Amino acid sequence: MNLEDLTLKEKIGQMVMIGMDTNYITERIKEMITEYKIGGIILYRKNFNTYQDMLKLISDLKNLNKVNKIPLFIGIDQEGGRVNRLPPEIKNLPSANQLASTQNIDLISESAKITGQILKKSGINLNFAPVLDIKRFKSSHAIGDRCYGDNKEDVSKYGISVMKELQNQGIISVIKHFPGHGATKLDSHALLPVINTDIQTLQKEDMYPFEQAIKQGADAILVGHLLIKGLTGIYPASLSRSFITKYLRKNYKYRGLIITDDLKMKAIKLIYGADLAVEKAFKAGNDIIVFRFTNSEEKRVINKIINLAKKRKLKESQINRSVRRIINMKQKYNISDDTIIENIDLENINNQINNIRNIAIQS
Repeated sequence: MNLEDLTLKEKIGQMVMIGMDTNYITERIKEMITEYKIGGIILYRKNFNTYQDMLKLISDLKNLNKVNKIPLFIGIDQEGGRVNRLPPEIKNLPSANQLASTQNIDLISESAKITGQILKKSGINLNFAPVLDIKRFKSSHAIGDRCYGDNKEDVSKYGISVMKELQNQGIISVIKHFPGHGATKLDSHALLPVINTDIQTLQKEDMYPFEQAIKQGADAILVGHLLIKGLTGIYPASLSRSFITKYLRKNYKYRGLIITDDLKMKAIKLIYGADLAVEKAFKAGNDIIVFRFTNSEEKRVINKIINLAKKRKLKESQINRSVRRIINMKQKYNISDDTIIENIDLENINNQINNIRNIAIQS
């Protein structure tokens, strides 16, 4: 895996991560992997009906990518609670809020350990978790019970313990949603949230868990579609160059991966459109751009980025920095398309999950 061996098209492909809409590999996915050399795939519950289906799909994706120079990120949003992407044979772990209510950090770490073991053995290498937002809304909110607490200390303590345990199990933990959904009541899946809180308060409160996680070795951060007055300009944080490169990188001396939230969300696609959203995400300095558009849209926006780079309207030096971070992360976690996918002991795993659920319910 050497940066120097990649073409411009291959470099840009490494910066793209897409989702699947089916439970089988379509021509769209084949083309994105073999022609556009994308860096990763995100899996959802709808992509498989059973545990064996999931293993087969992951194996097929890895085998398909073996023609390429760099192995795939296989990502998932596996938080527990209502954000559960694993097949039904695997019992669901409690939500972050339910676990945090036990005030038992060992139980929280054990839950993350079980999650990490399941993902690792199944061939998944990246998890969009934990949520480091502060709970300032009802549990029915889009973030709601996905938070580890209503104060920065609990969120930091419990969230970072989850991040570290996932890392210990060989899973890249993507902390989210920087700079924090707690300062807004809107859901970026549908509307563009605007944060009016002053930057000093945000730094002391909502950004605090992320700052602590960075200090303790965060490998990847997902940036939310959140517009912060006086800081991100006219664009949300995920599309703002001043926020990504000047604020997050420099202010926090952060050297890990920066990943966008999904650009297909209505808050982004309806306001900016696929073309402008992807262009702004690249130019902002994100390392990995996440989207799930139609096949024609995906090809069009990737080709547009390639042409912008060829015309030097997108600096190749910036692309090189991002791709180098991606390669380094894949090497750090020994990611390989040759990884042996194992069957987990479902009965044993489910017994462990039941124990955690029982303790959480009784607390």
